[in-house]
Amino acid sequence: MTKAVTHSLDARYYTDPEVFKIEQDGVLARTWQFAGHSSLLANTGDYFAFEMAGENLFCIKGRDDVIRTFYNVCQHRAHQLVQGQGTTRVVVCPYHSWTYELTGGLRAGPNINAVEGFDKSKICLTEVRTEIFLGFIFVNLDKDAKPMDDWFPNARKELEEWVPHFKTLKPLEIVEVPENCNWKVSVENYSECYHCSLNHPTFATGVVKPETYDIQPQGHCLRHTTECQSLDDMTYDIHSGFDHFDQYSSWFLWPMFSFQVYPGNVLNTYHWRAIDADHVILYRGWYSVDGAEDGVARQLAIQDRETTVEEDIHLVESVQRGLKSRGYVPGPLVIDPKSGVNSEHSVMHLQKWMREAVDGEP
Repeated sequence: MTKAVTHSLDARYYTDPEVFKIEQDGVLARTWQFAGHSSLLANTGDYFAFEMAGENLFCIKGRDDVIRTFYNVCQHRAHQLVQGQGTTRVVVCPYHSWTYELTGGLRAGPNINAVEGFDKSKICLTEVRTEIFLGFIFVNLDKDAKPMDDWFPNARKELEEWVPHFKTLKPLEIVEVPENCNWKVSVENYSECYHCSLNHPTFATGVVKPETYDIQPQGHCLRHTTECQSLDDMTYDIHSGFDHFDQYSSWFLWPMFSFQVYPGNVLNTYHWRAIDADHVILYRGWYSVDGAEDGVARQLAIQDRETTVEEDIHLVESVQRGLKSRGYVPGPLVIDPKSGVNSEHSVMHLQKWMREAVDGEP
């Protein structure tokens, strides 16, 4: 019997504002999302605010050195508590000066003792599930969510092997890249290399061997593996002194984050923030020891920004325009049973997760 051909998702999954609303209330609120790097919270009381799934949240470091995440809203009359990033001894609401401990509990408020029966011990900021994954802070609005190691089996262990100096790394550069497309269009483009040789000549000739590129699911992680180019063709010295120095690998963590390790054990990241059905912001990060200037990482960041990132913007924005055409009929995905670079099996897995997130079924 001939196996049924797998077709791409209907355009509405990428263009319909109602679909995006379902995702904001569902998959984007019930999955592990990147908040920021823990180096932003080096000292007691350090905090930063951020947006996720239509919510404003903030991470803060307690006196017990625990990093916690809270909804950025006062429990009195809903004023937002903090903006941007900074340091504070306690969290003070700008509206009526209700004051919270770094653990979220209410400490004081003007004239609250005049209220008969007022029990401040019962008032606390609403906390959000938080995990520190190799120095990266991830949060999940679903309080019953399974741990990240369940979602992404073996990813932590493998990353520690590819980047053994994780604990010393801090952001060297994080660039914000607005894209006029649905977040899923950008994520799909990242998650296949079927287009690489034609559209990313620098990446395909100076970093990886496209013919060896493969992507396989590992829980809700898509694991990218490939050989790097011949050492004679590399544009920088990759001899780091670590194992795997001559390999390229990537771990895409569904739905909006990826760790990449370039040859030479150079850590870089992608993370996405969905704005609406037609807009997403991609953040491209590069990391170095203590965040200090690093010639190799800086060179790669510039090369990547001027080639692969710029090339991808044109690709994903063209796709978004095409999805709105009445002439578009979802075509068959190229699924090679042997996988490999010219197969879209990784997109098939992604679209299965995407469909489940919206329709509740495979």
